[in-house]
Amino acid sequence: MNCSICPRHCNVDRSKSLGYCRSNNSFKIARAALHYWEEPCLSGQNGSGAVFFSGCNLRCAYCQNYEISHELKGVEITEAKLIEIFENLIEQGANNINLVNPTHYSHHLANVLYKWKCPIPVLYNSSGYEEVESLKELDGLIDIYLPDLKYIRPDKAKRYSSAENYFEKASLALKEMRRQVRDSFDNNGIMQSGLIVRHLVLPQNTNSSIEIIDWISDNLTDTYISLMAQYVPCNDLTHLPEINRKITEREYNKVVSYAENKGIEKIFIQELSSADEKFIPKFDFHCEL
Repeated sequence: MNCSICPRHCNVDRSKSLGYCRSNNSFKIARAALHYWEEPCLSGQNGSGAVFFSGCNLRCAYCQNYEISHELKGVEITEAKLIEIFENLIEQGANNINLVNPTHYSHHLANVLYKWKCPIPVLYNSSGYEEVESLKELDGLIDIYLPDLKYIRPDKAKRYSSAENYFEKASLALKEMRRQVRDSFDNNGIMQSGLIVRHLVLPQNTNSSIEIIDWISDNLTDTYISLMAQYVPCNDLTHLPEINRKITEREYNKVVSYAENKGIEKIFIQELSSADEKFIPKFDFHCEL
């Protein structure tokens, strides 16, 4: 089958050649471990069972996970091994199974989740650059969607991610995610199902962030928004000088204040201290088995 899982529509046979994500049909992961730095209702005290997939269909210039999204660090594993990893994370007390950057494996993961029924919530943690038809394959298999909404302006999406149609696709994808899940929490405040839309505030891009807040408010009624301050220019961004620095307190406060003044109550915010490379996981192919 030629691959059209994501909006790139490479239409390649992944058993014979590689498309934009540079991934074949075998799962490739860079890390699987309890992760404590997601939103509080996801990580809690026990941690989120995060499985980081190598490769990426978006490959942002500033990606903090550059080693795995661009450089493809990781190890190939079988479907049986992936299930074993999931089960081990569950035994360790994970609040959920957190599929990090899963878009280019969404079809393969749907096959796994049809056969193996997960006893805890399954979380789909993606860039938002998705095809609605691919998401429909996951309907009933994913409990929590945690997508980014990175850009609303095509020129920004093209400049930073070579994806001019990002918002066109992501806006439809987020509406499909909202259709599939409704928000619910257990007695400890840990999300069991629902949607949280993340937005990473970029330097000199606060007006775009405000436009994104407006769109979410108007189109995804009563949806949680996570406004992230953790941007770190990890890679060589000399060709993108406007984002070759961390955001300032003034920039972040401008965006947060706008959301609060708009009356948005379901909002997660971060300390500026989160913009530190120490919070980027070690992609050492480590699997706690």
